[in-house]
Amino acid sequence: MEAEVLSGGFADPAIQSAHAFRSVMEAMARPGTLQHISGAEPPAPLSKAAGAVLLTLCDTETGVYLAGEADCDAVRAWLAFHTGAPLTGPSHCMFAVGTWDALNPLSAYPIGTSEYPDRSATLIVECAELAQSGATLTGPGIKTNVALSVPGIDAFQKNRTLFPLGLDFIFTCEGHLAALPRTTQVSAPIGATEVC
Repeated sequence: MEAEVLSGGFADPAIQSAHAFRSVMEAMARPGTLQHISGAEPPAPLSKAAGAVLLTLCDTETGVYLAGEADCDAVRAWLAFHTGAPLTGPSHCMFAVGTWDALNPLSAYPIGTSEYPDRSATLIVECAELAQSGATLTGPGIKTNVALSVPGIDAFQKNRTLFPLGLDFIFTCEGHLAALPRTTQVSAPIGATEVC
């Protein structure tokens, strides 16, 4: 397990973290669009995309909550070695990672305060599939609308009503990610399926 802990980080941190950061920012600026992200080889069950997001956004001052199967010795050790991020419970985290079911209930996470709405959690949701079909997204950064396969449409609609407070979401699958900031409005077209 020691080799697995020491490996899997960015081989060229300056360049790869810059590319990964750009992918995350593009995803946030253009909700629902799929972005490629690479450079990380985290231990299972984390996807390459989730690993790259954690390497890019986490440091010794960003509390991380590992939900469900993500909370294992291999992931804990890998995250500690490569980022130094402290592990916390859901009520104190800045980032949480796991499957949709493992991350629920969403009420467990900080949504910010009226003075500091930015002190909210970002949930990194690991998906079996990530496609530009399903729920319809509208709002800032979206020209007309875009489709994205997201779970729990009602949860995102409720989250939107909390604005400017609320949670932000990054969906990851293999080497791709898509984002759903709290400013995005989510609606379900007739016949849409939830696949995440």
